[in-house]
Amino acid sequence: MPQIEQTTGIKTAQGEYDFARDGGAVSTINLRGGPGDAAGNEVPAGAVILGGYIEVDTAVTSGGAATVAVNSEGAGDLLAAAAVSGAPWSTTGRKSVIPVFTGATTVKTTVSRRLAITTATATLTAGKFRVVVFYR
Repeated sequence: MPQIEQTTGIKTAQGEYDFARDGGAVSTINLRGGPGDAAGNEVPAGAVILGGYIEVDTAVTSGGAATVAVNSEGAGDLLAAAAVSGAPWSTTGRKSVIPVFTGATTVKTTVSRRLAITTATATLTAGKFRVVVFYR
């Protein structure tokens, strides 16, 4: 595995979504880097995402039956598409992602990637959350 320059420990990437700033069109939306986060939400090539969480500050809503997936290397690899009317999007607080610090659940990037969400079925009308991943 390639080593990320100048470090050997676990690193963090964070991306933010806010409907007021990012809109809610049916599409793939790259998340913005968090405040004070110099690295933004870039996960370098060859990184292995070990785990993480989603912090929902404002429940995600839609005028229809929208779904939201969270992506890094591929579609839904951090969180499979889920209806905004149910878990994890319909309530605030910390939510789990698919990688849970086990070999079988890790995600390895092939090129430098930004954290993103994919909305489908209907547009979003509200929501604010952060996606935090830990990688090596």
